[in-house]
Amino acid sequence: MVLSAQATDAGVNKATPALFAAADTPERMATLGEERVQGLIKTIGLFRTKAKNLIALSRKIADEHGGEVPRTREALEALPGVGRKTANVVLNVAFGEATIAVDTHIFRVGNRTGMATGKTPLEVELKLDRVVPAKYKHHAHHWLILHGRYVCLARRPLCERCLIADLCKWPGKTVVNRPASEH
Repeated sequence: MVLSAQATDAGVNKATPALFAAADTPERMATLGEERVQGLIKTIGLFRTKAKNLIALSRKIADEHGGEVPRTREALEALPGVGRKTANVVLNVAFGEATIAVDTHIFRVGNRTGMATGKTPLEVELKLDRVVPAKYKHHAHHWLILHGRYVCLARRPLCERCLIADLCKWPGKTVVNRPASEH
């Protein structure tokens, strides 16, 4: 997750097989060194900073957490390069917790639809946490990301393909109050 911030999935997917082949534990990652990690992740944006953080967080996980990824948001956020969004993704994907990680797509969808308006990702996250029913929380952030990535696009949303266009509160939508039967 630390590698994916401000990077494309394609770039991360290209780099990670060689990285994890070279080091599959925090202890091994820490011993690779920054220069070697940089060489392995150079296809990813901000690779120098990410290499530095990856080495530092690997050391911290090895030294302070017995080589195991911590299971609390506070401990995760204390790792170099890990913010709230990354911590929430780890808690959700790795540990099955019902967290909502607000990225740029979810921020846009929450604000456009009116489902969770806010000026900051934290505001949107807290509102989504209140409005998303418990039975959907585990998968909600994945669904919202996909909706933002493939339908509610930043520059030209595909409102004509949107299943909730008639419920959407965004005044800039390209389809206005079409009956659901026409979707």
